[in-house]
Amino acid sequence: MNAGSVIEYIERKSLPLRQPNDLQAIVDAVGDAQIVLLGEASHGTAEFYTQRAEISKKLIEQKGFRFIGVEGDWPSCYEINRFVKRYPGAAQSPEEALQDFNRWPTWMWANREIMPLIQWIRDYNDRADNKRKVGFYGIDVYSLWESLDAIMRYAKETGSEEIERMARAALECFDPHGREGQAYGLAAALYGEGCKDEVVQLLTEMQQRRQRQPNDDEAALSAEINSLVSVNAERYYRSMITHDGESWNVRDRHMVEALTRVQDFYGPDAKAIVWEHNTHIGDARATDMAAEGMVNVGQLLREQHGRENVFAVGFGTHRGTVIAGQEWGAPAERMVVPPGRPNSWEDMLHEAGGGENRILLIDRQAPELQQRIRHRAIGVVYHPRFEAGNYVPSIMGERYDAFIHIDESSALEPLEVAAVYS
Repeated sequence: MNAGSVIEYIERKSLPLRQPNDLQAIVDAVGDAQIVLLGEASHGTAEFYTQRAEISKKLIEQKGFRFIGVEGDWPSCYEINRFVKRYPGAAQSPEEALQDFNRWPTWMWANREIMPLIQWIRDYNDRADNKRKVGFYGIDVYSLWESLDAIMRYAKETGSEEIERMARAALECFDPHGREGQAYGLAAALYGEGCKDEVVQLLTEMQQRRQRQPNDDEAALSAEINSLVSVNAERYYRSMITHDGESWNVRDRHMVEALTRVQDFYGPDAKAIVWEHNTHIGDARATDMAAEGMVNVGQLLREQHGRENVFAVGFGTHRGTVIAGQEWGAPAERMVVPPGRPNSWEDMLHEAGGGENRILLIDRQAPELQQRIRHRAIGVVYHPRFEAGNYVPSIMGERYDAFIHIDESSALEPLEVAAVYS
């Protein structure tokens, strides 16, 4: 790799990021794209949340984007959706709406950085007519039991005895596993004690009901997607025991399917913003994931809608602090992120930008960006002393359409919620 040519290219092509209005360059570059993917190099960096919020507000105001889908649980995120749309019985403040995020890592959404955006969307919706109100949804797959609980509540509220019966049967099937996904996965994969039939029947019934009684009832959409979660979560937990790569694919395909169903609800021309980690939104075909048979959201959406209709923005940092845990379920810690390793993407952006935050609009034809460059990815479990394993070889010209570099980043501020470690 010719690091010098990459640094020189970034020096020529990148723009300074000094104030929110500088992000207009990203909004303009989006053009007529129907889906904008906003990434992050970690789930615990304040600036990734605040900069994505500024871009999202501009996309909503200037280009009519209708909803935000995030790497979060549907039931918990739906509490935010209820708040921003002032549904009866909804939370009365952003902080109250975030109290439902009790699944570890709680800080991903129960943090102070997301609160101003939630309030902004509510205020925006107060000024908008019903056909222009903006939604907020979680499109991840982990909330198996919470989604079944939500379906039970929906069935009781609507008097749907058959749905209630089927949801209860599914819960009873899963109950012996103590609401532990790994415990269920072991029993299903190794001993054949699965609950696939129960959740598939439930989803089929929910889909048929919506087809028989088409309406714009968002509660019915929520119940259907909770049913979809139960089907794909069952597949996810079962496959993670026998084939970890396949479990990744189950998860990312689910996120695309959930996003598609929400888009269909809003209408064929609805525009969507997606917030997820770079490893999900940056095209997998530009990394070594492809050789392992893995796909991701960015790749699937480009294949489904065409590259011109999907605009992917990666985010990264040279150094700073981050919130993460030392192991799964461990307490959140404020950790130091060491400087980017020599000749990494983060190091070259730092050198080219002279220590400034930068915006790079990517020209996929640029030969400098067709090289494989190591690019840092930080997970919710993080060990800074083992940094070498956190870098993913990436062809940046193929992975993203733009990139935002925060030279020195800071850890986000978690809210206090009671964590559940399933």
